[in-house]
Amino acid sequence: MWRMAGIAVFAVALGGYSPVCAQEPVLSTPIVTVDQERLFTDSAYGAALLKQIHEESTTLAAENREIEAELIEEERALTDQRASLPPEDFRNLAQVFDEKVISIRQAQDAKTRALAQKREVAQQEFFQAIVPILTQIVRERRAVAVLETRAVVLSADQIDITDEAIARIDARLGETSQ
Repeated sequence: MWRMAGIAVFAVALGGYSPVCAQEPVLSTPIVTVDQERLFTDSAYGAALLKQIHEESTTLAAENREIEAELIEEERALTDQRASLPPEDFRNLAQVFDEKVISIRQAQDAKTRALAQKREVAQQEFFQAIVPILTQIVRERRAVAVLETRAVVLSADQIDITDEAIARIDARLGETSQ
């Protein structure tokens, strides 16, 4: 989904483009390719966004392990009480425990979904921030189309602008968007 949004934003940005606008003499090619995933993961700005999300993911994983250990201990204690409790009392305690587990699982799943959503939003914001950089490269190359590298079966390395784009993203945006 984020790729399509990024391509759509990029296509709109190129809408008024004319090859006459090119300013620097560089390799002129009507089609260029770019690896969107590498732009996001290998640029300093994208890597900084991913680092923050990874840290939150690591924290959530640690929280899940801690909760799991607590629930295992609570289940063990409940199992130990089983022999000394009337069956009805044990069933009630077991039901309360099961409801607690379900509630915790739902809460942790919601946190996981929120984290995935945060990554998607970060990707969308990243691609919106880099559209001017990609547009400039496209104009300099006098290109009329940008294709995702993975969608191309065979191409010359000279039309791949990924490394050049990463260098410019790092130079202009660094680790954070201004």
